[in-house]
Amino acid sequence: MGAVSYGLTDFQAIATGAAVLASGGGGSYNDACTILQELADQGWSGTVDVQGYDGATAACVLAIMGSPDAADGLTLAAIQNSIANTVQVMEASTGTPLGAFIPVEIGPINSLVPLIGAAMSQRAVWVVDGDGAGRAVPELPQTTFTGTAALAPCPAALASDASVPANIESAVLGASTASRVETLAGGVVSGFGGYSGIAMWPSNASNGFALSGSYIPGTLGQARALGLQMLQAVNPLSTSAVASAIAAITGRAARAVVTNFFITAVTQSTSSASLDSGIIRLDNTPDPSQSTQTHTLYNLNENLIMYSSSSTVPDIIAPDSICYYSESTGRGFSNASDDLALYFDAATGKSTGRAVSVIAVQTAPQLYNTPGVVASFAALLRNMGYAGAMPAA
Repeated sequence: MGAVSYGLTDFQAIATGAAVLASGGGGSYNDACTILQELADQGWSGTVDVQGYDGATAACVLAIMGSPDAADGLTLAAIQNSIANTVQVMEASTGTPLGAFIPVEIGPINSLVPLIGAAMSQRAVWVVDGDGAGRAVPELPQTTFTGTAALAPCPAALASDASVPANIESAVLGASTASRVETLAGGVVSGFGGYSGIAMWPSNASNGFALSGSYIPGTLGQARALGLQMLQAVNPLSTSAVASAIAAITGRAARAVVTNFFITAVTQSTSSASLDSGIIRLDNTPDPSQSTQTHTLYNLNENLIMYSSSSTVPDIIAPDSICYYSESTGRGFSNASDDLALYFDAATGKSTGRAVSVIAVQTAPQLYNTPGVVASFAALLRNMGYAGAMPAA
C-alpha cells in the first residue's frame, strides 16, 4: 500500500481514537488536544506521509517515556525540543540520518510524537503506519520489537526538552535487551524530571533494516478511523457502538464490560522509575455508599487488571486492553491526572457525575505471540498480587 498524507485533522482523529485504544496509557488526551491546538496556532497546515515500512529506509522507534503526571501540561515546544534533541543524539550514535519514525505504542501522545517529528522535518522524514503493541504498555519489553534478534534495542538515545543546546541533558544506553534498557532508562528519565524523549531499535543497513516484520501494521490508520467516527458523531456514541467500531476496524474482539459507571476513588503515585501506579474504583452510582456494583482497576501507567466485587475471577487481564470511554463526553481518556479530572474531583474525592465505561479489547495476535511478552505482563501482574492464569490468545 502506498503512502497516505495526514494533516492536522488526521492527527486529531488519531489522538481521539488512541485515547480509547491505549488501555488508559500512552499520554494524556487533554495534553494531546492542547498540543494540536498549539500546532494549528503555529500556522502549520502541511501533511506527513504515512505508510508501511519499506525495508530500505533508516528508521527508529520514537516516543516520550516516563510518567504522564510528571508530563502533566506537556506543551508542543517540550515535545518538539525532546524530539529534536533525541533524534540528534540517535543520529550521532548510529552515524546514519533517519528517514522514518514509528510509534512505540498506541496512545494520545505517543501516536503523535513520530507524526510531529515528521512534520518538523518538512517532509524529509515519514512515519510507519504501525506500532509495537496495538495499545499502550507500561514497559519496553511488552512490545513486538523485542521479537526479532536482529532488531537490537540499542543504541537507545534519551534527551531532555531543553531549548538551549548548552542545557540539553542526554544519554546513550547500551544493553542487550529491552528489559535492561527499561531498567537503565528509568533512572535517566527520573533525573530529567520524570519524562524524556527516547529513540531506540534503530533499523538501517547495518542490521538489514530489521524493523520489517517486527511491528503491528496499520494501527495508526485504525486509531484514525475510530477517531473520525467519534469526532463526526452528532451525539456521543454509545459504549456498545464504540466496541463494535473497534472490532470492525481492528479485527480484534471487543466488548463493553462496564457501561455508565462512575469513578468514585483514585489512588495514584509515581515510582522512582517514573511510572504512575494507581487504583481506580468504579461504582454504578456517583455516591459509592449507594452502589450495588463495584469494579476496581489497577494500573501501571496503563490499565492491567480489573476486578468486580460480584465475581471470583477478574473482569479483564492484560495483555488484553482495558479501554476507557465516556458517553458523557463522547471521548476516551487516560490515567493521567488531567484526564481523570473530568470524571473525578480529586479536591473533593468524589465523582464529577460524568459516566464512564470500560471496553475489553482482545490482544493483537502479533503482540500475544511475540516471545516473552505475555511473561512480561505476567511479571507486572504478579507484582500487583495476581498469580492466576493469563488470558488465551
